[in-house]
Amino acid sequence: MKKIIILFIAFTSTVMSTNAQQTAKEQVVDTKKHQVVMQVTQGDSLFQLSVISQLKNIKKALPKAEIEVVCHSQGLPMLVKNQTKVAKHIEELSQQNVTFAACENTMQRHKIKKSDLLPQATTVPSGLVEIILKQEAGWSYVKGGI
Repeated sequence: MKKIIILFIAFTSTVMSTNAQQTAKEQVVDTKKHQVVMQVTQGDSLFQLSVISQLKNIKKALPKAEIEVVCHSQGLPMLVKNQTKVAKHIEELSQQNVTFAACENTMQRHKIKKSDLLPQATTVPSGLVEIILKQEAGWSYVKGGI
């Protein structure tokens, strides 16, 4: 009987210690400043929804994370008023420290004006250069989508 009690106490201590360690890790994650730059290069509706899902998952796990979504090449339609399938999601995420940036080089190539973009969209001269600069500044890179 003493062996069972000792095993029970040892098991309970291990479980409690593991739970305390997990709680401590969660607190460390929550206090760290997270900066993420996400690249979007595809514009079809399933891809756009996949990007939104990924963004929401990141914000759920890291609510204080600063995120910039850089749309260029075939990903630009995600930010174009009459082409996007996720305008309401972009509006919602923009209020949660998520920035959406359109590449001006791609805009010129496709003859898209700033007035054609969603009101939440910003622009950057070059999508790729923006991603490079963010990475050099220590931001984590994520390739968005499926």
